[in-house]
Amino acid sequence: MPSTKRRPGRLAALGAAGAAVSLVSGCAGAGAVAAGGDGTTLVVAIVSNPQMEDAISLRADFAREHPDVNLRFVTLPENEARAKITTSIAAGGGEFDAVMISNYETRMWAENGWLANLQPHIDATEGYDDEDFLEPIREDLSYQGDMYSVPFYGESSFLAYRKDLFEKAGVEMPENPTWTEVADLAAKLDGVEEGVAGICLRGLPGWGEVLAPFNSMLNTFGGRWYDRNWNAELTSPEFRRTAEFYVDTVREHGQPGAANSGFGDCLTHYSQGNAAMWYDATAMVSSVEDPESSKVVGKSGYAPAPVQKTGYGGWLYTWSLAIPASSQHKDAAWDFLSWMTDKEYIRMVGEEYGWQRVPPGSRVSTFENPEYQEAASAYAEPMREGIENADPKNPGTRPVPYTGIGFLAIPEFQDLGTRVSQQLSAAIAGQISVDEALEQSQQYAQSVGDSYKEAQ
Repeated sequence: MPSTKRRPGRLAALGAAGAAVSLVSGCAGAGAVAAGGDGTTLVVAIVSNPQMEDAISLRADFAREHPDVNLRFVTLPENEARAKITTSIAAGGGEFDAVMISNYETRMWAENGWLANLQPHIDATEGYDDEDFLEPIREDLSYQGDMYSVPFYGESSFLAYRKDLFEKAGVEMPENPTWTEVADLAAKLDGVEEGVAGICLRGLPGWGEVLAPFNSMLNTFGGRWYDRNWNAELTSPEFRRTAEFYVDTVREHGQPGAANSGFGDCLTHYSQGNAAMWYDATAMVSSVEDPESSKVVGKSGYAPAPVQKTGYGGWLYTWSLAIPASSQHKDAAWDFLSWMTDKEYIRMVGEEYGWQRVPPGSRVSTFENPEYQEAASAYAEPMREGIENADPKNPGTRPVPYTGIGFLAIPEFQDLGTRVSQQLSAAIAGQISVDEALEQSQQYAQSVGDSYKEAQ
């Protein structure tokens, strides 16, 4: 039966139980094994983002309540984590007992039978309250009405900007900016102080890297990957216009080395004061407003995701935790998942590290918490509105045969998106032209589209 044990209260001491938990970076090798006696080792694969690192640092709280469970974390950069976890889960080898995935993988992997159904565990766990998850997040992590992964944090996207630098440059951020206005602002802010770029945008190859902001821009520019009959449109006027705009903006007014910049790199650029604007995931705020790591705390404003032809320009994404169907320790794995994703964990992070560091965007109760409202007054509302307004079934201005905003929810997109992202990144680096990038990308996309045509 699923565990129903709940924690009695907040963390009493972080160090006392730490010996029961081990941490490794990189590949952990073998999967879950007995830890000696009645103990069990859970191998947990996660992405090495700041919020996940906080969870590792607080692992003693879990160990205090589960002294017979050892946690072995495998932490990897986003692109590496995706490839490693996907390969492992598809092979069904039982290497991991808990994995960090997203709303891209959850439904497809549940349909394939690769994930354990978490709903029986959720329903049997007193106080877990899955109805507290924001509805778009909960729906995107469900298959046939049951949740197959649970959100660690949820996000849309918005535009962070330095209010002090805007004042210095004599410019203002529109209430609902267009991308044309943002590009104009980037030009005026570029070099407003020595070493400060006008804007930071991702350029790193990876379907979850550069394509996340690019696809949200594509949707609002009126572009799409395929028409309703799976004809690829990567050389269409709308797609070309988006690619030229994105590449020109980041090449002319973006950060140095933009072709190698992922989320973490832009986070460093912006939080260390080296960019006047940054368009990216709303989850950035946990680090941007953290006085222990950021030099721009309290200096930022947050505008809605820029638009062009639509009224909404953001995306919907969540890092979530799932249990592979091949795990031999599903009950213990659920104990860990429920610890890392429930209300009490969020409160613990807020009390230990400050409310600006809590995993954002997953629970209604977080947005309604007075302490969080005070700490997040500058960004909580645009974050929540971005998530609640997301419509993955209708991402742009024209009908499409797929769902998804920052990605296409088809299995082939991991490879297709990676290939296309490599072409865009090469254009950002100046190695090829935008036309060359799109011509090659069109061929990749049409080969995938043809497979769907045959299935119709």
